[in-house]
Amino acid sequence: MLINLSILLRPLIVLFFKGENFTDPIDGRSYRKFLSYGYGKQRSNALSPGTLSLERHRQMWLYLKNETDFFSANLKVLHIAPEQDFLRRFKKMQNLDYTSADLFSPIVDVKADILKLPFGDNTFDVIICNHVLEHIADDRKAMSELYRVMKPKGWGIIQVPMKTSLEKTYEDFTITSPKDRQKHFGQYDHVRWYGMDYFDRLRSVGFEAEANYYSQKYSESEIRRFALNKNEILPIVRKPRI
Repeated sequence: MLINLSILLRPLIVLFFKGENFTDPIDGRSYRKFLSYGYGKQRSNALSPGTLSLERHRQMWLYLKNETDFFSANLKVLHIAPEQDFLRRFKKMQNLDYTSADLFSPIVDVKADILKLPFGDNTFDVIICNHVLEHIADDRKAMSELYRVMKPKGWGIIQVPMKTSLEKTYEDFTITSPKDRQKHFGQYDHVRWYGMDYFDRLRSVGFEAEANYYSQKYSESEIRRFALNKNEILPIVRKPRI
């Protein structure tokens, strides 16, 4: 898989795809094309050769950079199952007290089960958790844990695979084989497709939840240049003042 390309090979790939048609806002590099990516049907120009970012990662980066104080304020940040390039960049930021956590990854700071996080109540200003909840049967328990460890007035981004055409989330726990999960949920290790009621699930544990179509702030030419998905939702959560 391209996501697992050796760090030694990446500079050669970046050089090979160098051009002017697409720009990755994360590293500022421009390319003649991005790589195709996807389970089943491949999306063209989806994966940046340099950062290995996908559409959702580039959208999140632009939101963090332009709409928040993430790059300037002193913030205590928890990043669940961190994307490798984000982890590397965020750890270098002097303004962040940054903690990465995952149950299996060997590169994180803390080995942690999202269903029972080893952190105190009201610990983090910002929580980032992308494409994790679709793997977990008891997703509301995981949401509750993220809510518990977030500070009042804290905020976060909790992305999941969504189908905006679905009013209600599609899940069936009798579907257990990788082949059948691929067929029903889009990936062999997913247990659901989230629908638009995802935000009600987040609200049920206490979060304020916003469905932000952030890519739509950009012009059509910018959407093409950054290779964004115009209709992708950026789920933003906030913990009310207690």
